[in-house]
Amino acid sequence: MEAGRFTIETVGKPTITNPLAELTGSEDKVIYTSDSHRLLLKPYVDDLMGSKSNPASMDSFEVTGPRKQIYFDPKSIKVGIVTCGGLCPGLNSVIRALVLQLWHRYGCEQIYGIPFGFSGLAEGHEEFRKLTPQDVTHVHARGGSILGSSRGAPTTEEMVDTLEKESIDIIITIGGDGTMRGSQAIFEEINRRGLKVGVIGVPKTIDNDIPFVRRSFGFETAVGIASQAIHSAHVEAQDAPNGLGIVKLMGRHSGYIAASAALATGHTNFCLVPEVPFSLEGKGGLLELVENRLNNRGHCVVVIAEGCGQYYFDQGDGSDASGNTKLVNIGRYIRDRMGTYFAQPGKSASIKYIDPSYMIRAASANPGDQLYCNRLAHNAIHAAMAGKTGMLIGYWHGQMTHVPICALKGNTQKIDPEGELWQNVIETTGQPATIGDMKYVVKEALNTVWLN
Repeated sequence: MEAGRFTIETVGKPTITNPLAELTGSEDKVIYTSDSHRLLLKPYVDDLMGSKSNPASMDSFEVTGPRKQIYFDPKSIKVGIVTCGGLCPGLNSVIRALVLQLWHRYGCEQIYGIPFGFSGLAEGHEEFRKLTPQDVTHVHARGGSILGSSRGAPTTEEMVDTLEKESIDIIITIGGDGTMRGSQAIFEEINRRGLKVGVIGVPKTIDNDIPFVRRSFGFETAVGIASQAIHSAHVEAQDAPNGLGIVKLMGRHSGYIAASAALATGHTNFCLVPEVPFSLEGKGGLLELVENRLNNRGHCVVVIAEGCGQYYFDQGDGSDASGNTKLVNIGRYIRDRMGTYFAQPGKSASIKYIDPSYMIRAASANPGDQLYCNRLAHNAIHAAMAGKTGMLIGYWHGQMTHVPICALKGNTQKIDPEGELWQNVIETTGQPATIGDMKYVVKEALNTVWLN
């Protein structure tokens, strides 16, 4: 990777003494972090031994934490908070922690919520919502976002015009890959205009698919609820003759929820994810494998990530407002194919289909995610007050880090089919490493061949 890939830009030189010591009443209790405190991208010994350069010149991230000198004067700045994209457990927890950190730790009292995602930055937008500690006291106990959310955005120029008119000094964007792309565009337009406005991202994606963020908030809660759905499918399958439980979970490009929930429950017999292709028909295909399982054990559970098997269809259902391809519902497709297959003479299956997607999205965060949301928010504010910009809060090898948004480059974090997680799935489910003949996948609807 090229040198400087993880360099963090700043709005300006920090010259203001951080007020944390004054507000907490004890200088020696505040642990400051230096920009020189960095975490290597590749921390393994063999990576270091094989490097021709010294570790100081290797790719590394700034570590999060309060800086002794900050750029923005907390008493005079105005902070905007926006939540974008689909709902996710923990949105309100992040909003609450941001407000409390700004108000109580830095003494900033001009905090505003931007309604309904980036659309709240359009010309003629709804009035920004003033946020105080009283406004957010109990919001972490409910799901959704108190600010509302939406997909899509006005033009970048229009959004930055609004930030200027509203005198916003720092904007904190909470969202997934589409939101981070929008944040990068806002950052670039701000720089083009020479404005002193900080842009800080808090990564939100149930799918856990943002690069350099090993774990995103809401993921632990999502796996917990997904596991309940798999338990239910298992019970339904066990208590019916030739019972077949099918559970469809989120996972547009990355199957982390499906894989993790399959491991957590231990009830899944076949786990399908976007990263690993499969065949339905033919020898060793999913239909045959499920039939064999039912014949041998009398019940079966199949877990499907929403983004897998899209090669069975001509195209998606168009694009959503964020520019993402609308996926064809692979869960229903497999359910219906199973129904047709087992309706043949001499075959039978009692099929139960569960899709808990919106139950997951609308849930409040569990304690583990609440804790993680607090850490993300606290470190986002430390970075913002220090004048950092064009970055998001990452999580790498157990440490929170500063990641330039531009480093994402539209990439997606995916399961490695050769990695430990997927090997654990294969060991736990007992499914073959390859489901069907992977030299080709029959695109049955068109009676053609899809080459891998």
